[in-house]
Amino acid sequence: MSMEKAQKDECFILVKAQPHRSSKYFETVCCAGIGRDGRWRRQYPVPFRILNDGQKFRRWDFIQYEFTTSADDLRRESQKVVPESIVVSGTIKASERARVLNPLIRESFAAADEQDESLTLLRPESVTLLYERKSKSQLEIERAKHAELANQLSMFDKTAKPLDPCPIQFLLKWRDADGKTRQHECDDWETTSAFQRFNREHGETRAIEILREKYELQYFTAGLALAFSTHKRRNQTRGATNQWLLVGLIRLDENNQSDLFLGAS
Repeated sequence: MSMEKAQKDECFILVKAQPHRSSKYFETVCCAGIGRDGRWRRQYPVPFRILNDGQKFRRWDFIQYEFTTSADDLRRESQKVVPESIVVSGTIKASERARVLNPLIRESFAAADEQDESLTLLRPESVTLLYERKSKSQLEIERAKHAELANQLSMFDKTAKPLDPCPIQFLLKWRDADGKTRQHECDDWETTSAFQRFNREHGETRAIEILREKYELQYFTAGLALAFSTHKRRNQTRGATNQWLLVGLIRLDENNQSDLFLGAS
């Protein structure tokens, strides 16, 4: 058992991927954010749904936490979080976001690869939100898995309920700065959560329309950044070519030039 002493850190959250099954940590969420030094952090594993209500952070929230390193994940941004140490400590102002994040935007995956990054932001030249309906058998399998996970989670939280699987798999078709058309599955938890909410309120057809208006028109017009993470197993630290996964669609207004918050008192 590792006796490594936990370190303390703080960052604001930019990415929350969808909850996934982990044989070791049950149901966990991979998160990522930006520290006070302007550098990426990846927080994993975070058992988000059984955190105390006061610990459940949202995108743009600052969190303070303790972490150790993992012998199983050598990506330099990765931190093995101590869940009970998480404290929500504030929120980054909307007027401060672009100046903090713009230095982290890369021209291409190749540029991120060259800098040995496993998290990056890219500006798309165009975006189209696509979707596929999951089959009945797919949803039944997912429901069974989530029921099993909720049973495991109940050891820590008696109120834990199975996560309702999203009936839609969203994909993003986009064009990069070199004019190449790409397509990625969307693993952004905010996207599926928004769909589930809109679906309950307006029905599936309108819910999809709302999301397409949000990303293709509102976000893209104002300024859209796509957040990517390399696959834990398929990345340069393991001697493989980086496999980039889409983990966030971020509204990042391009014309926001307010003062950088880093180093502020």
